[in-house]
Amino acid sequence: MAHVAEWKHGEIKHLTTLLTSNKIIGIVEIGGIPGPQLQKMRANIREKAKIRCAKNSLILRALDETEKNIKGINSLKEEISGQAAIIATDMNPFALFREMKKTRTMAPAKGGETASHDIEVKAGDTPFKPGPVVGELQKVGIPAAIQEGKVVIKSDKVIVPEGEKIPADVAQMLSRLEIFPIEIGMNLHAVFEDGNVFRPDVLDIDMDEFYSQLQLASSNAFNLAIETAWISKDTITHLLSKAHRNSHALALESGIVTKDTITQLLSKANASALSVASNVKDVKDDDNKEKDT
Repeated sequence: MAHVAEWKHGEIKHLTTLLTSNKIIGIVEIGGIPGPQLQKMRANIREKAKIRCAKNSLILRALDETEKNIKGINSLKEEISGQAAIIATDMNPFALFREMKKTRTMAPAKGGETASHDIEVKAGDTPFKPGPVVGELQKVGIPAAIQEGKVVIKSDKVIVPEGEKIPADVAQMLSRLEIFPIEIGMNLHAVFEDGNVFRPDVLDIDMDEFYSQLQLASSNAFNLAIETAWISKDTITHLLSKAHRNSHALALESGIVTKDTITQLLSKANASALSVASNVKDVKDDDNKEKDT
């Protein structure tokens, strides 16, 4: 049997303890993040979650050990790729995913990376003084010129389309223009909670749209309850008000005299009387005109 280093046993034990002592366990990808940025990201989330980096083989063995006590957590093994790490927290999976998205930031390209989106330079002034830089800009495909003593980019230009490799000379010029096209950050591959595994396609929710849909659903449910006279603590006040308005309108229409309707009924009767009197006066005036002729 191959000898296993003592430190590996200790690391697996530490990982297993982390896996079993937290409600929410996630697998994150940290590959390609420079050390200083990774340390800052970990510091920003330290109060909400614990992140433990380890070799993938040790994480896999720790998951096997944890499966003995927490059934189903072994399914996270399928999510381990690249340079993985464990994240453990008590936050719900959706909140954790939002926190992971906050870690993402834009960084300079070094050259050789694949563009995740169209990399475009915008028309306008540059920070450069007139000189050889104009030719350097033009060499990498940026439409530069000197205007009024300034180096300017004459028009918007996509210099690296999405999906293509970023050439080293283009990457260098983008950095000089302070255009940072590479998004770095911790990618949350999956989250385990109570036997369920949640992946980004489920966790990535537009919260503004979600809250808007909740408000619309609540409004529609309330209107339906009022329409069908569904009595609850939320509808009773509105239903009583509606019933009072309807009964009052019916009493007025039927001429039922009460202390609440008498004033309006008298006003209605007075208006009717005045209308009748006006019509009688008009008829008399017409009769008199006919006699005079």
